[in-house]
Amino acid sequence: MQASMKGQVAQQVAGTQGRMACPRPAFMGTPASLPARNSLRATGRRVARQSARSRSTAVDVNAVVEAPMSYEPNMRSRTSTVLAIILGGGAGSRLFPLTKSRAKPAVPIGGTYRLIDVPMSNCINSGISKIYVLTQFNSTSLNRHLGRAYNMGSGVRFGGDGFVEVLSATQTPTEKVWFQGTADAVRQYKWMIQDVKNRAVEDVVILSGDHLYRMDYMKFVNYHRETNADITIGALPNSAERAKEFGLMKIDDDRRVIGFTEKPKTPEALDACRVDTTVLGLTPEEAKEKPFIASMGIYVFKKNVLIDLLTENAKAHDFGGEIIPEAAKKMNVVAYPFYGYWEDIGTVKSFFDENLKLTRHPAEFEFYDPQSPMYTSPRVVPPATIENSKVTESIISQGAFVHDSSITNAIIGLRAIIGKGCTIQDALIMGADYYESESKVAKKLAAGEVPLGVGENCVITNAIIDKNAGIGKNVKIINKEGVEEMSDEKRGIYIRSGIVVVTKGAQVPDNTII
Repeated sequence: MQASMKGQVAQQVAGTQGRMACPRPAFMGTPASLPARNSLRATGRRVARQSARSRSTAVDVNAVVEAPMSYEPNMRSRTSTVLAIILGGGAGSRLFPLTKSRAKPAVPIGGTYRLIDVPMSNCINSGISKIYVLTQFNSTSLNRHLGRAYNMGSGVRFGGDGFVEVLSATQTPTEKVWFQGTADAVRQYKWMIQDVKNRAVEDVVILSGDHLYRMDYMKFVNYHRETNADITIGALPNSAERAKEFGLMKIDDDRRVIGFTEKPKTPEALDACRVDTTVLGLTPEEAKEKPFIASMGIYVFKKNVLIDLLTENAKAHDFGGEIIPEAAKKMNVVAYPFYGYWEDIGTVKSFFDENLKLTRHPAEFEFYDPQSPMYTSPRVVPPATIENSKVTESIISQGAFVHDSSITNAIIGLRAIIGKGCTIQDALIMGADYYESESKVAKKLAAGEVPLGVGENCVITNAIIDKNAGIGKNVKIINKEGVEEMSDEKRGIYIRSGIVVVTKGAQVPDNTII
């Protein structure tokens, strides 16, 4: 910190005793701040001497000490009292076959990212550095990605107490079963929340690993604290068409939750959840279009409240279906309105649609934002190479090779290889985890196998090609028969909601038509 620091202190020293009042930053006590402290002391001495001289000459001297514009003295202390728990989700059956060999949060999205990168990046950008990730199904690739991308075990980046730890479902002398739901997953590890290293934690943020949005969680937490809420629920105004997919809230004029229904099953139950959403700041016209308040599935709990609820409701498995409705009857449960972009990546269709939305210009959601970027695993790969090709409204990821082809409204993932003469439209090609050498490719071809990537003269539309898949030459993946649902586990080919999915590592021989 130098005498040019931007701030709020400007003191006239002429006619005074030459003393200088200076705010003491929160980080002044650390070793790294010693040069700054010495600079301030030297500045103070210089100002004092100049003040003494000025008294004899009747000249006013102003000393200005400025602090950085982004400086917030209490930010570190506020974020250090917050713990985030990211739920890795269940078996991911609605996203199958993309979850056949990986956990739902590990599913690639946007060419270079994974779903888990969204809540992880939001935590980092919010200054929250104490993070648990709870996993159960197919967690190997998720654990590997977290280890590579967010290795904060030393905590140095966050001042010594930050961590990212994966807590997998396990059996213990007291717990003989796997996670039975969201609340049960947190309950089985509540002893970690009470651990001595989390003694400073006051609030716990519960997050999901399969949502697409950008959010400052500390604004969420501060709202929770300002309203003295026991539980705060992220809330979205919603239309009747989509409302039935979510937990719905009824709130009073103070945004206190007075009723909570998890995914209404009948039209009557849905209509009973209709509210006046102008209380969330919507205009009357917007409130008419979105008369429901949906839960985002993210919560802030007071730490002691969370522990007590999990202990008292020992048989409750889910937050949305059991814990929250009961708590709303007797506790201060508050809705926190969120007005940004948010989507639930719960099905193959929603996953496919959200990926293709990323190719629009301008896109409704973008992974890169200079003020709040989304992070992922660092990779050492060459830039994308595009030769004599036409690319329209598409994303070509690093390490991809596109040769003499037409790419329209598509995402070409990491290390993807697109052969000559291909037409790819409305498709997601996830790419590969590695490159094959020329000798490996020759060996595969000699054995009648298909190399990684998309071969020459292929047509692919309305399809997802998972990682490390091989598509032969002259293949057409177009869902020629217009099939809505189909499963061919032997070949690794599925159709979900009319979208063709070629599974991870599958091989599609030359001249195949799907």
